[in-house]
Amino acid sequence: MGTAGKVIKCKAAVLWDQKKPFSIEEIEVAPPKAKEVRIKILATGICRTDDHVIKGAMVSKFPVIVGHEAAGVVESIGEGVTTVKPGDKVIPLFLPQCGECNACRNPDGNFCIRSDITGRGVLADGTTRFTCKGKRVYHFANTSTFTEYTVVDESSVAKIDDAAPPEKVCLIGCGFSTGYGAAIKTGKVTPGSTCAVFGLGGVGLSVIMGCKSAGASRIIGIDLNKDKFEKAMAVGATECISPKDSTKPISEVLSEMTGDTVSYTFEVIGRLETMVDALASCHMNYGTCVLVGVPPSAKMLTFDPMLLFTGRTWKGCIFGGWKSRDDVPKLVTDFLAKKFDLDQLITHILPFTKINEGFELLYSGQ
Repeated sequence: MGTAGKVIKCKAAVLWDQKKPFSIEEIEVAPPKAKEVRIKILATGICRTDDHVIKGAMVSKFPVIVGHEAAGVVESIGEGVTTVKPGDKVIPLFLPQCGECNACRNPDGNFCIRSDITGRGVLADGTTRFTCKGKRVYHFANTSTFTEYTVVDESSVAKIDDAAPPEKVCLIGCGFSTGYGAAIKTGKVTPGSTCAVFGLGGVGLSVIMGCKSAGASRIIGIDLNKDKFEKAMAVGATECISPKDSTKPISEVLSEMTGDTVSYTFEVIGRLETMVDALASCHMNYGTCVLVGVPPSAKMLTFDPMLLFTGRTWKGCIFGGWKSRDDVPKLVTDFLAKKFDLDQLITHILPFTKINEGFELLYSGQ
């Protein structure tokens, strides 16, 4: 492309500070350095994790370009890049896969040492590729997709099938993969089992899709917002309940409903109270509870250790347990083979300049 090796000026949604709306700005995106890839973003999803940065629940440096759920095309590559080339369709990865660290080498590991969930805000060499109005702008989670062009490390990009529609498969960059994998890979849901899913946003719906795919016979959706029940039932929930409809603890409600047979629970909200509720709601001896929602930073959890002593398993889950560079291309192939339907997870498609409206839709539960 004619832009290779040059600075690109483009539009980006910049967050200048916490609790401020996005500002659509013209930014400069520097060319990729060695082992880096510059990507033209074609479509990006809105995820609650981006909102955690706005609200201050997640640590970040400012100004920053957030966004981490996207699909695009490689515009140019830096020296030494061997796994993608200009013109390749790709998904940027907030969870890199360097292939060399302990987590990457372990067959059960996926939390690569190069991950940035602590808000470093820079690429592997310690610098950023974005500037705006003469100021450097920080990266977010190795991706920064709320911009027309971004630069990522080679370990944070997966080449996907050229036939994949970007406005759908962008969800495989975070929300869908996280929920679907939480059920299939992390929770290892078994055929005929009973599952309960706390939180029926996009990731929660993806957990339900994973439980259904794994053969669960009963999938109970739980949310305070009953407007979400119809969509949950459409993707595979067998019933839905609101904790507001009973004075009893939700764990007791679920126990009575199921005859105390809930094998798997999933917390897909990121609230400390619901994390303990979800743990208490799976079977006291053989139950597994998976934490999927991003917890608020700098908060500590208090719970009764007897909940674990009787035999329950409590598991964390990042990106659904997938090894990002290995598994994302396979998930895209599965989508193209119609093994799951992403249309159910897409409620609105907006032009990039209406990104603030997109977040209003998120806040209102739509």
